[in-house]
Amino acid sequence: MFAEAERAGAGLPRRRTLAVGERVRGRVVSIGREVAFVELEGGQGDGMLDLAELRDASGAVAVAVGDAVEAMVAEAAGGAGGGAVTLRRSLARGGDARAQLEQALQLGLPVDGTVTAVNKGGVEVDLGGTRAFCPISQLELRHVEDASAYVGRKLPFRVTRVEEDRRGLNVVLSRRALLEEEGRARAAETRAKLSVGAVVSGVVTALKDYGAFVDLGGVEGMLHVSEIGFQRVGRPADVLSVGQAITVQVLRIEKKSDPRKPDQKTDQIALSLKALEADPWQEAGARFAEGQRARGRVTRVTSFGAFVELAAGVEGLLHLSELGGAGGRPVRQARDAVKPGDEIDVVVKAVDPTERRLSLALAGPDESLDPEARAAAARAAAPGGAAPAGKLGTLGDLLRSKPAQPRRPGK
Repeated sequence: MFAEAERAGAGLPRRRTLAVGERVRGRVVSIGREVAFVELEGGQGDGMLDLAELRDASGAVAVAVGDAVEAMVAEAAGGAGGGAVTLRRSLARGGDARAQLEQALQLGLPVDGTVTAVNKGGVEVDLGGTRAFCPISQLELRHVEDASAYVGRKLPFRVTRVEEDRRGLNVVLSRRALLEEEGRARAAETRAKLSVGAVVSGVVTALKDYGAFVDLGGVEGMLHVSEIGFQRVGRPADVLSVGQAITVQVLRIEKKSDPRKPDQKTDQIALSLKALEADPWQEAGARFAEGQRARGRVTRVTSFGAFVELAAGVEGLLHLSELGGAGGRPVRQARDAVKPGDEIDVVVKAVDPTERRLSLALAGPDESLDPEARAAAARAAAPGGAAPAGKLGTLGDLLRSKPAQPRRPGK
């Protein structure tokens, strides 16, 4: 039977030997009193993971059979585990602190620590009785102005330095290194899903006058102010906030040189909120007809006129020539007649939904929504009503209607 099993496995590829410090993934197949056994992906064999690394803050085991876990190889196959490799997710508990920390430094294993205080250059961290230091620049991906909110929090860190000095063991940590590593893993997954036209979820991370930066999951995209919506937006901060979750569509993905690393290319991703909205101009032709009276809000004033918003995302131009002053006198500058925010009544002169253009005129007090009704009202307002067509006055009537002209001297 042994010989037959050897012959059956002769054609199978040999299992690769896992290296100490290598990161692996697998599924929990059984949970014992002290360890959990993990079946590693890719046919790489089995691993053992101490249950102490799988317990939550209350001490309960936080995984079940079938759950996926990620860890690092701490010891190759053999020893107490037989053919299983020993895995670690964080620094092992107990034992010599310096040896444990040096192993974590060498293997890149994360260590759990509690932030105990804030000092001038960063925060102090307690690693189960060993004091460590994390510089403020290594606490987050972005600069932290006030680290006092971190005091009392238990966080994972990467060990970056372990050495003896006159005060004892000097341990330096970095949380940013772990966050960057996690970000790179998430970014790889996100980039595989991104394509032009894809609709994705993200979180606003920063606001500028020209737009908003959005984290799509380890990858950052740019939402230009013109793509926030059909309605004109002055400042992104007026409609968006940092930390807000939004759904956007990918407009473009371009490879461009990184200003900080000219020899490397980086993805520049253009996003749009507007692309997911209904275009208001599609129904503008049916909603606004020539001669129709409407009320709108002045959004901006230029040298040649004023733009008036009649509906969300639909603006028309009220030309300078249509902005008559008192007595119908023309105005020289549009701002002398209207200003942004003014509510005014206008009449649609022409509408072109294809070109997204509306020409407007100021509405008079007697102008109706219906051009025919407006004409009828004008006839009714004339003295004596509408004059009969074709009636001519006599020459006497004409002379009597003309005022007498004074005679010039000598005539």
